[in-house]
Amino acid sequence: MISSFEQTELAENRIHGVHFKLLRTFPDDRGFFREIIRHTDPFFENRFAQWSHSKMAQNTVKAWHYHHKQIDWWYVGTGLVHTALFDNREESATFGKKLEFKLGETELDDQTLSAVVRIPQGVLHGCRVLSDFADLFYITSEIYNPDDEGRIPFNAPEIPHNWGKEEELIVAENDTLVFVPKNARLEMASD
Repeated sequence: MISSFEQTELAENRIHGVHFKLLRTFPDDRGFFREIIRHTDPFFENRFAQWSHSKMAQNTVKAWHYHHKQIDWWYVGTGLVHTALFDNREESATFGKKLEFKLGETELDDQTLSAVVRIPQGVLHGCRVLSDFADLFYITSEIYNPDDEGRIPFNAPEIPHNWGKEEELIVAENDTLVFVPKNARLEMASD
C-alpha cells in the first residue's frame, strides 16, 4: 500500500495515466485552507465537465467502476477511504497492476495521502470507507452518461483485491453486476 506521497513517484507504484497531486494545507486557529485543483494543473488538462459529491457511510464499498471516455479526479475532503486502482487496459504498459492507498484526513491515519488522484479511462477504481463516514468530491471530464460507466462486481475473482468481510460491507446492487458500457460495445463491434 502506498503510504506517502513520495511513494507515488516510484516506478513500481505507477499505473500509466494515473497521477497524484500533493495538496498543501494552510492551517490557522479557524481551521485550514487547501487548494484542490487549478485548471492549469498539468494533470488536469482543462477538461472540467461535472463536479460531484458522494457522502458514504463506514464500510461502504463502491467498486469496480471504469469509464470508456471519462477521466475522474478524486479528492476525499472528510473521513478516510481505502482506494484501489487496477489497470484493466490490455494495451497498457502497466496492464494488471494494482495500486492501493488511503485518501482523506491525515489526522485520522498518518499513512493517508493528502492528494488528488487522476483516474484515466479504462482503469478500474473503487473504495471502501474506513471512518464513520467520508465525503468524496470528484470532477469528471464528461457529463455523467450511464452508457460510459462500466462495472465489474466488487468481489470479482479476476481482480486480485479483497475489500474485507463481505457480511460487514455495504454494497449497492449495481456493484454486484457486470455492465459493459454501450459505447465500448459499439466500438468493439466495429473493430
